[in-house]
Amino acid sequence: LLSFFPGQLAAGTCEIVTLDRDSSQPRRTIARQTARCACKKGQIAGTTRARPACVDARIIKTKQWCEMLPCLEGEGCDLLINKSGWTCTQPGGRIKTTTV
Repeated sequence: LLSFFPGQLAAGTCEIVTLDRDSSQPRRTIARQTARCACKKGQIAGTTRARPACVDARIIKTKQWCEMLPCLEGEGCDLLINKSGWTCTQPGGRIKTTTV
């Protein structure tokens, strides 16, 4: 578990506060992170290009997760069937699933 002790954040920015990785299961890594954001009016904490970011609050309210561009450049984004998160598919076929 990594912990950082952040100072004052600039408006519209985020930082990772804790990051925990569990690789105890074969071929699977479960990562949990906590971020701290100082979002502007109309924004809320989200994910852009696999990093914490302030995004349009409408995206979160409507659960249209792929609209915040959560995947890395070159990856494909798909909503989970129940809108509880999204998957990022790399060109080689590896899939990363994120749930909220």
